Amino acid sequence: MSSTPTSSPTSSNGKPASAAGRYLFLFLLGLVIGSVAVVMILRAVEGRKTWQDHYPDAAMHLMQAHMAQLGASAAANRCSATDTIPHLQALRTIANDIEPALPDLRDDARFVSHAGELRATLDAALSAPPIDCPGVANASKKIGEACKACHQDYRG
Repeated sequence: MSSTPTSSPTSSNGKPASAAGRYLFLFLLGLVIGSVAVVMILRAVEGRKTWQDHYPDAAMHLMQAHMAQLGASAAANRCSATDTIPHLQALRTIANDIEPALPDLRDDARFVSHAGELRATLDAALSAPPIDCPGVANASKKIGEACKACHQDYRG
């Protein structure tokens, strides 16, 4: 019994498979894979070009969020120490990160002075926490002034 190969492959329905159909399928498959690869490469290249350190912006946004919470507490007449101290503590913790967050300014004496003044203002607010809404407003005003002094010098 001799086995002879068939001259053309057949598809599952018994009809001969077309070489053109196979080539078209492989071409479309290659086109899809190539397109995906190009998009991945372009995103990787774009990501490298636009990479930036988000640490400085994140520190400033966190400080701004806690200041907004202090203002919201005062507006809602929730000015007890339990409402305000957590935000003051968070602000003080973030104030410790100002110089590391902005390494280009770390050696600038004015910047270091501004950061120190902010920490001193927060330390004063924490040593004698505000217990009423006028006290919260006053503490917020002093903290805002310390922030504003630095922003005037370095943000323009």
